[in-house]
Formats: sequence, structure tokens, C-alpha cells
Amino acid sequence: MSVLFSIKDDFRYDIVRKIFEGGMAVVYEAEQHGAKQFVKRVAIKVIRQSFADQQMFIDNFIGEAKLVADLIHTNIVQTYHLGEANGVYFIAMELIRGVNLEQFTQQLKDKQRILPLELAVFITSRVARGLAYAHAKADREGHNLGIVHRDVSFKNIMIAFEGDVKLTDFGIAKARGLLQDQEGEVVAGKADYMSPEQANFQITDKRSDIFSVGVVLGHLLLGYNIFKGQTPDDSRERIMSMQIPDYRKLDTRIDDRLNAILHRALARELDQRYATADELMVDLEKYIYGTGYGPTNETLGRFIREMFGQRDAGSQGDAKGGTMVVDRRAVAK
Repeated sequence: MSVLFSIKDDFRYDIVRKIFEGGMAVVYEAEQHGAKQFVKRVAIKVIRQSFADQQMFIDNFIGEAKLVADLIHTNIVQTYHLGEANGVYFIAMELIRGVNLEQFTQQLKDKQRILPLELAVFITSRVARGLAYAHAKADREGHNLGIVHRDVSFKNIMIAFEGDVKLTDFGIAKARGLLQDQEGEVVAGKADYMSPEQANFQITDKRSDIFSVGVVLGHLLLGYNIFKGQTPDDSRERIMSMQIPDYRKLDTRIDDRLNAILHRALARELDQRYATADELMVDLEKYIYGTGYGPTNETLGRFIREMFGQRDAGSQGDAKGGTMVVDRRAVAK
């Protein structure tokens, strides 16, 4: 293939502040600087120093970037660039001005507010939309990548102050040929949101993510996670064996239809669970739009801006100064 043009230009990322610190990575807000005083605010994800010299984590970090680079969907955080500076790999991503669901629900508790039922269903339907797209993603030859997120949880679902719902962090996802996994040997994911097959060291498929979405929906509706135990092992045991309750008895707002959706999403028998995220998404959207006008991004945006007083999401983290300088010599083909 001939070279159409060559780019020989330096750009840098100026780190503004730390946004989030997780188990294996740290996320910063940064400014990307380009030619002619071009500036764009982005998020920079960097492997934590304690994992930076472990090849498996590096390989999966690179695999995550390659995987998400082609996941272009309004309900998935977009990836712009995989880079390396001073021996440290980083991913430049879409910066979401907002909060994750953990921060969102904590604010609800602090302000003694209850999330309207239709907004809980709306948020969950957007997560299902993003997953439906990811689960159906194929490579250039048309072969399905077999993506399973495996970490659908409150920390990995973002809400922008404009009302957009975004699924993020495919760091422990499964995808054919891109990410290593040790299913059957280790448990990956957050215990409170795992599927029974995850919790029981079994091989997972896309239906595992659907169970996790059911946990998210129940948590949003009730304000607490019924599967959360005193320890991760307790949570895993509850995921595998606790009787799924009649949600109508836990929250009188929940009717027969929504209770049925919850039970189907949380079915432990795979053949009784929703087969695809599309099916779950359709049922959720029929529920909120079946009788007419329902919630939108703007509806959710107004609610979250009121809850947070339009506070900048970046103020959630600690300010960190510094500059990451990257020499880019890319060739577009």
C-alpha cells in the first residue's frame, strides 16, 4: 500500500489533574497540544507503577487500547491514541465531564433523594445499547470478536453532565486475539456485579454482561446492591445462590413488567436469561417509551446538573501538575 502522506509533528499532553485511581491504572485529565495552538481536553489512562513492569498487564493494556479504538458508539467512551513515554504506556481517551454511577448514587444519598424509576431504566437501557454494539463487533474479515466486558459495574458507567451515559474500562474484557484471560483459573471483575458463571470460575459469554446489567438496574432502583456481602467471597456466594427477590416487595414503584425484566436479566440458568443485550434493551425501552414520551439525555442531564450544581467532574480528583511529551512520527497509509 502506498504512503499517501507522512506526519512529522510533535505533540504533548499536559497533565491537569488526577481524575480516578483504580486497581491497575490511574486516569488523569490532560490537555493535548498540537499545531497552531490546537488544544483538546482528554483523559489519559496510565498503568499503575506497581504493574508497569509486568508483561501480562502491559500486553492487556495494549490489547484494551487496540480493542476499544474501533468501538465507536455514543454509549462507549472513545479511545483516541495509544502512546508510550519514558517507557510508560498510556491511552488517550474521551474526557467525560460528569461522574460515575458510584459517585452519582452517593450524591443521591447525601442529598436524601431517590432516583426516579424512569431514569434508572433509561440509564440501564443506554448501557445495554453500548453492550449490544460491543457484543456484535466484528473484525475486518467479518468475524465476531466475541467481546465480553466482564466488568459492568457502577464505577465503569459514566454519566456526563449533558446526560450521556458511557460504558468505560474494557481492561479485563475478553476479545478474540486481543486480550489474554485466565477464565477457569482466576475470577475477574467486581464481586458485587459478577454473573454466577464468573463467580464460579466458569467460561463466560455475552450473557454474563447481561446479568451484570441486571444487577446495575436493581441497584439503581433500590439504592443498594442486594448481592453485596461483607467480603468479596460473601458477594460471590450471594451471586451464585441467593434467591432472586420479588422486587415489587422491595420497592412499590416496581410493577409486574419491570419485575419480570429484572428476573429475566438475573436468571442463573443461561437459557432463561436474555440471550442478547439487544433483547434487554428493547424491553427496557418499550417499558419507558411504550405509552408515549419518555426520558431522554436532556432529562437525565437536567437531573444530574441539579444534583451536582453543574460541578466540574475534574474536581472529584487531586490536582497533579506535569507534562508528558510524546514525539509522534506516524505514517498514514
